[in-house]
Amino acid sequence: MKPAYRPARNRDPVGPFLHYLMAECGVSSHTLAAYRSDLMRFLGWRRDHAPGPIESLDAATLRGYVDLLAGSGLAPSSVARHLASLSTFFRYLVMEGKLTDNLAKLLTAPALWDRLPVVLGPAAVERMLTAPSAETRLGRRDRAALETLYATGCRASEVVGLRPCDVDLEAGLARCVGKGDKERRVPLGSRAREALAIYMKRDRPELIARYPATETIFVTRAGKPLSRIGLWRIVKQAAAAAGLSPEVSPHTLRHSFATHLLAGGADLRVVQEMLGHASIATTQIYTRVELSHLRRVHAQFHPRSAPGAEPG
Repeated sequence: MKPAYRPARNRDPVGPFLHYLMAECGVSSHTLAAYRSDLMRFLGWRRDHAPGPIESLDAATLRGYVDLLAGSGLAPSSVARHLASLSTFFRYLVMEGKLTDNLAKLLTAPALWDRLPVVLGPAAVERMLTAPSAETRLGRRDRAALETLYATGCRASEVVGLRPCDVDLEAGLARCVGKGDKERRVPLGSRAREALAIYMKRDRPELIARYPATETIFVTRAGKPLSRIGLWRIVKQAAAAAGLSPEVSPHTLRHSFATHLLAGGADLRVVQEMLGHASIATTQIYTRVELSHLRRVHAQFHPRSAPGAEPG
């Protein structure tokens, strides 16, 4: 019989933790890769700054890791993700009896990390979605991909994973597989349905001619599945062509989707379901975006908002 895995005393049991996430929590491969990457960074810091058994760590020492992340140039959202990964790992160690308390839960992010997401206005979205050429095969593919991103509010990984069997153009619905392999159905607007219909009928068959077994809707010039990086490039090119900020990413269209729905009067829980958020607290950030926009409009146009305004 193969002996049970017994990690060395000074070695953090990241391998068993990742196996636990995959086998018992059912996290997606993308989430698993993110946890692995985050924890490898933590182990590198441990090796240089806090060697020894992990149970010897204290909150003051662990705060040094937060300082390292904050000064590394990572985006605030990436720093927050690192801390969330670390807290989940420590919670696992408590559950396994290797630690008595989850010290990582004491690590708090600076207020800067709780920033509002970048959101485009409807006119900017329109410019971006119509930036790719409607006269070329790849241009029509790009239009269909951008329209799908904005119409569904899906993550980039969900859009590139779509297969023809996942979309019902007649009913106007798409089946998405999100985090933790959770499925949900999201509506497709008329513009996205039209763009998808044209691309799937006119262009995709030609693109996959060399690789007819390709399952995904969106494919490369060579006919292979489009990657998340490939979709990211499509978004960046369209944003640049539309004269928008270099910060625009696939997630910007997801943020814009949610904010525009709420501005139009959509129910918060309906938006939560369409985004695939496990907690409504995650969705509530978009109400803050909308309030921020309302404050700017009020400050710009209300006669009593301007500093020093006098009654007429």
